[in-house]
Amino acid sequence: MTAATIRRLQRDIAACRICADAPLKAPLPHEPRPVCVLSQTARIAICGQAPGLRVHQSGRPFTDPSGDRLRDWMGVSPEVFYDASRIAIVPMGFCFPGYDRHGGDLPPRRECRLAWHDRIFAAMPQLELKIVIGGAAHAYHLGGRSGGRAAGKAEGQPAGQAKRSVTQTVRDWRGPFEAPDGACRLLPLPHPSWRNNAWIRKNPWFEAELLPVLRGAVRDLI
Repeated sequence: MTAATIRRLQRDIAACRICADAPLKAPLPHEPRPVCVLSQTARIAICGQAPGLRVHQSGRPFTDPSGDRLRDWMGVSPEVFYDASRIAIVPMGFCFPGYDRHGGDLPPRRECRLAWHDRIFAAMPQLELKIVIGGAAHAYHLGGRSGGRAAGKAEGQPAGQAKRSVTQTVRDWRGPFEAPDGACRLLPLPHPSWRNNAWIRKNPWFEAELLPVLRGAVRDLI
């Protein structure tokens, strides 16, 4: 794919209003502000959930405590993290989806996946590592090998196959998980939100076993 293809996709995504003007269900409760970073040269892609309110306000991905923790998990500085020549950032939903009645973030909007994701990853065949964060991203990128709230037939999971939890998916990180063409490694992670502090304490293998592998893989590719 050419640099022009990537630039065109980035421009079109920045102007996207599908979830406001032609939503699948209720429209986005605020003005769209799509946030993603595409790249013709990056060998790493961070494949997460959806922006939070702070990212919606800043227009820059992971400008929040979750981003601080993710950068620590990866062992990279902000300068490296935001270098689009080295790292692409493609959440399942490009806009902040709003809050549910309990004050938690709503799931990523399905409109983004249906309209954009297959095209995006077809345009970035150079990727060698996808860091796959959270249930919705697990379901899209890992298919039937994953779980999470958004998993199911609509997300590419084979009919009749039981969902697996995020914990089961991340615990299975040795997989190995590979893209269909075998060219790209996939490492599943939980979300780096403070809401997962208890999960991290309950699963000490995550920091002891998976994070050193993640940091080594990132170091090799940047």
